[in-house]
Amino acid sequence: MSDRHLHEVIAQMVPTGSRVLDLGCGNGALLAHLRDQRQCTGYGIELDDSKVLECVRRGVNVIQRNLEEGLSLFEDNSFDVVLQLDTLQHLRNTEAMLRETARVGRTGVVSFPNFAHWPHRLAVLRGHMPVTRTLPYQWYDTPNIRVATFKDFEVLARKNGLQITDSFGLRGNRTVRRLPNLLASSAVFLFERQ
Repeated sequence: MSDRHLHEVIAQMVPTGSRVLDLGCGNGALLAHLRDQRQCTGYGIELDDSKVLECVRRGVNVIQRNLEEGLSLFEDNSFDVVLQLDTLQHLRNTEAMLRETARVGRTGVVSFPNFAHWPHRLAVLRGHMPVTRTLPYQWYDTPNIRVATFKDFEVLARKNGLQITDSFGLRGNRTVRRLPNLLASSAVFLFERQ
């Protein structure tokens, strides 16, 4: 999937004029897109020095911080939308960060590689960890600490009192709503606190 397509899909989930927090914002391209196309304001959080510098060059407000430290610098309901795109799988304490996401934002958007996508299942059946576009690393050098599926996230959301208001998969530049746990390489969830 192209970054441009992902930005468009996510932008449609973010109401115009929202105050947004992007956790693991990378180079700030999505926040810049939301600022320019949806009149959003907010912050990104990023650890990598070079990506923080790219954010600054784009004029994106960025805080350099390790997400493992949590979001204690923000009060409850500080943001309309909190984005956590392709970051959950890199965190040691996924559940705590999900609760923090729900605490500081009225709405959350989470995406992650869907480990239940059929090519991933086939690789495991053949006795190997999958290496695909969404999981591009060998098992021994991956930055992913966790793998998850649609069903896994639904259970985690319920356990933490979150109401999933929309979910779908992405495969290439297509949105997948039919059998996304099997047919989508990435999972996307929109949720609110109950």
